[in-house]
Amino acid sequence: MMILDADRLSITFGGVRALDGVSIAIESGQVFSIIGPNGSGKTTLFNLVSGIYTPNDGSIRFAGEIVTGLPPDQLARRGLSRTFQNLQIFSRMSVLENAMVGRHRHERTGVLADLLHLPSVARQNEATREAAHKALARVGLGDAGERPAGSLAYGALKRLEMARALASDPKLLLLDEPAAGCNPVETQEIDGVIRSIVKDGITIVLVEHDMRLVMNISDRVHVLANGRTLTEGTPEQVRSNTAVIQAYLGVHGSKEAVRAFD
Repeated sequence: MMILDADRLSITFGGVRALDGVSIAIESGQVFSIIGPNGSGKTTLFNLVSGIYTPNDGSIRFAGEIVTGLPPDQLARRGLSRTFQNLQIFSRMSVLENAMVGRHRHERTGVLADLLHLPSVARQNEATREAAHKALARVGLGDAGERPAGSLAYGALKRLEMARALASDPKLLLLDEPAAGCNPVETQEIDGVIRSIVKDGITIVLVEHDMRLVMNISDRVHVLANGRTLTEGTPEQVRSNTAVIQAYLGVHGSKEAVRAFD
């Protein structure tokens, strides 16, 4: 089953064609990675799929429904969640409270119910806390719930962002450079979390510069260059593609390919 089907997406900013006729089709249960040099259109594609931008041309179908132009909150209600390259953590809140924020789409009680302290509010809060605890456990932060989020190491903060997205019970999770700035140990931890998430039936779309992580974990890899699709295939097909090496790694491609794709 195709969980995401984006057909010939294009968008222009100030006369510059940032994305030009890009199509992706992602099957449920995959790790689907999007790579390319800086400025190739990776984040623009993410922003189109997640509803931050509306394409000038093309269409997006999510779980069988046309969702082109829907805002992020409506996509979240349908089961699409994402993280961002730059940390969006509430450092003065607890780790658990940060994860609870991601559960908001499931909450139904309003301000009046909160003011009146209705039983439904207590039940909802307990359900939110339980879901947040489960999300933290999935990323290896189950024992850190009561700690201030600002006290966590950088790699743990990256996993906390993933936990917050998981708290919404997504069908599809977009991860924007989850290993950016991480050391090798932290990157290995994120690798393990991604594998665990996919085993639970959640589809992952990954934008990432760490080629070793991408090649080790992906089912399919889509390569962008200058806002267009360069190629798509298995990690094995992509790592041996001369055009990818030239576009992504430049003049040092051959040497770096051996090291980065190994």
